[in-house]
Amino acid sequence: MAKKTSTIHLRVEPDIKNDVEKLLDRLGLTTTDAINIFLNQVVLTGGLPFPVKIPQPNKETLAAIKEAEEIKRGVMKSKAKSVDEFFKEMEV
Repeated sequence: MAKKTSTIHLRVEPDIKNDVEKLLDRLGLTTTDAINIFLNQVVLTGGLPFPVKIPQPNKETLAAIKEAEEIKRGVMKSKAKSVDEFFKEMEV
């Protein structure tokens, strides 16, 4: 096995780092172990070892986007009569 002599520095959000460390600890791994596994899989698979995709909205979200665009263009009127009523309908 090759001797590990290279160092990689990376910046991540503190919450993500903490969540990852907790999860990996339960698996008996360190963050370094996980990164080494990932890098080896990149080499073995000739690319990322998982699909990288742009998230696709579901039907309900697509319908809401379409409705918002129609309201913006004036094709459809908003069902809410005020901002307060709008947020009440949105349950925000």
